[in-house]
Amino acid sequence: MNPRNTPPPLAGLGREADQEWGEGAAQPGTSMLARAKSIRQGATPAERRLWAGVRNRKCGGLTFRRQVPIGPFIADFYCAAERLVVELDGISHVDSNTDAARDAWMVAQGLRVLRFSNQDVLGNLEGTLISIQRAVPPPPTLGPLRGPSPQGEGESSYRPVTAHVR
Repeated sequence: MNPRNTPPPLAGLGREADQEWGEGAAQPGTSMLARAKSIRQGATPAERRLWAGVRNRKCGGLTFRRQVPIGPFIADFYCAAERLVVELDGISHVDSNTDAARDAWMVAQGLRVLRFSNQDVLGNLEGTLISIQRAVPPPPTLGPLRGPSPQGEGESSYRPVTAHVR
C-alpha cells in the first residue's frame, strides 16, 4: 500500500464507525479513503486557496495533508507533527451541533482544532495563515550548545604566548 494513502494512527475505525457516526463520515458502502479522495477532487475555492498557502511547508514549515480520515471523520487539513486539524466552514456550518460534537471528539483524541470560515480564507488568506502559525507553540530553545573545553574539565584555556627570538 502506498504510504501517502494510509490514514494517520487515529484512523482505522472502519466502515462500522462510518455508519455509526453518520454526517461528516463516509457514506455507507464507501471507504474513508475513497470518500476523502472524492472530496479532494471537488475542493471548494476556499479549500484550494488555503491549500496553496499551506502546501510544501509554506506555513511556518508545517506539513499539512488535506482531506485526511481521522477516526470516523475526514479533516479538511491535518498537520500530524503538531496534531492540528484545520477546518473550513461555509455558511451551513454556523452554530452547527454536528461540528461541536466532531470538535469534542477530536479534542478527546488529543488533537487541536482550528475553524475558519470560507470568507476568512478568501478575504484574508495571510491573516488565516498567521493564525495557524500562532496556534503552534514555538520549538523549545536549548540555548547555545557548548561541548567540553578542548583542554578537559578544570583546566584553564589561558596559555601565555611566548615568542622564540633567535
